Amino acid sequence: MPDQSPDPAARPAPPARPARPARPARRPQTALIAAGRPADEPGQPLNVPIIMASNFRAAPRGRTGGREYTRDHATPAWEALEEVAGELEGGEAVAFSSGMAAVAAVLDLVPAGALVVAPTDCYMGVHVLLADGQQQGRWRAELVDVTDTATAAAAARRADLVWLESPTNPLLDVADLRALCSAARDGGALVAVDNTFATPLLQQPLLLGAHIAMHSATKFFGGHSDLLLGIAVGNSPELGERLRRRREFAGAIPGALETFLVLRGLRTLWLRLEQGQRSAGELARRLADHSAVTRVRYPGLASDPGHALAAAQMTGFGAVLGFEVQSAEAANAVCDSVRLISAATSLGGVESTIERRGKIAGQEHVPPGFLRLSVGCEHVEDLWDDLAGALAHVSA
Repeated sequence: MPDQSPDPAARPAPPARPARPARPARRPQTALIAAGRPADEPGQPLNVPIIMASNFRAAPRGRTGGREYTRDHATPAWEALEEVAGELEGGEAVAFSSGMAAVAAVLDLVPAGALVVAPTDCYMGVHVLLADGQQQGRWRAELVDVTDTATAAAAARRADLVWLESPTNPLLDVADLRALCSAARDGGALVAVDNTFATPLLQQPLLLGAHIAMHSATKFFGGHSDLLLGIAVGNSPELGERLRRRREFAGAIPGALETFLVLRGLRTLWLRLEQGQRSAGELARRLADHSAVTRVRYPGLASDPGHALAAAQMTGFGAVLGFEVQSAEAANAVCDSVRLISAATSLGGVESTIERRGKIAGQEHVPPGFLRLSVGCEHVEDLWDDLAGALAHVSA
């Protein structure tokens, strides 16, 4: 799909992105710690510093390249963050001001009148953006049940862009990414996978056939509920450059402090995710046995419809789960009764959060008693005591 935006007529050439030095393949835990560091020289800081600058001194006459204006040319902090994310996903990473800015940049890659296929259950912001673009005549949107692989694959073959989530947000449905990416490619579609829930530590969309892996770095990457940032990772330098152009033209650049905080958060992603998903699995098992809970949605449970597929394409089941109680009123009562767990939106932080997603406009497909629980790094027994106490109000 061609990029429809013309290049500016006169613009200084951006500095060449430094080639990544050849190195032996290293495990993700190591990449999280070692990538994106300053030069290994005496007197250099261990971390890339925060550079609060909108512009830089111009190169002398007769010389080309160099940084001039932050919106046009990546700062060292962006490059460091993008190096880590790119190594984790195995592609060319581009940082944006928010997850939705990254989504918008991907959608900007398709021509006018394109068909965009997306899950019926996916992040509500994506649904809103798709509906808005369709109303404006920018594209046609078709929503499909990604758990129905045959039907979703048929739609993917007709599409210009296929947008996927797995596990989906908020219902944790699991899509057969390899099959759907293959079907989309057969039809010539661009394929983007929101990998926010799984993170690249548990799932590798580019290896499964996607062109782009997207992250709301606000969530697990940052990990501390204190920033907004998004990252899109293309499977080639050319696609990475197209995404950079969208960032530049739209002005969707990440802030200096936010970039620093995400990179700092990434250093502990492995530890946080391991703790969160270990607790999530235990809480899911206990919730499944609780009399006030009518259903638990978590791919790590053997009883979950997506368990076998998730086990085949993921290396872990993540730190987000969903469960249902008998009504919206009961779900609201749980949110009102928890004390350790925060009744709040968003997910992926060190603190556990819970939310009734059905209360949000545009989430009519979500069961009224459904609760999304993002499991943080608290002790699992304290989390269970809090949940069990809240559920006691529902059972009483």
